[in-house]
Amino acid sequence: QLQLVESGGGLVQPGGSLTLSCQVSGETLDYYAIGWFRQAPGKEREGVSSVSSGGGRTLYADFVSGRFTMSRDIAKNTVYLQMNSLNPEDTAVYYCAAGGPYFTGSLWANEFEYWGQGTQVTVSA
Repeated sequence: QLQLVESGGGLVQPGGSLTLSCQVSGETLDYYAIGWFRQAPGKEREGVSSVSSGGGRTLYADFVSGRFTMSRDIAKNTVYLQMNSLNPEDTAVYYCAAGGPYFTGSLWANEFEYWGQGTQVTVSA
């Protein structure tokens, strides 16, 4: 079955950068839509970005404001989230999720079937 493992979280100063990775196993990445979500304590899980199966469409939440870039490396079966200009409001557990095949992706968590364990991102001076 499809499995997802996030990595790359950690502590970063405001204004800094961090790249998260989502390693996909058990299935071919290109057949699935992949989403990045985040959840802070006491907050609802919110969508950050997603890419459709086949990579034809990428979505970003409004709060991203051009700071984050989602990409895929099909050869490595890995999805990345490059985050720049981080601020304390970005502090959360970040998850990757998968849906499909043929799912075009979205920023709604309940539309994704498979989830990773999450990786903590903390932005603090």
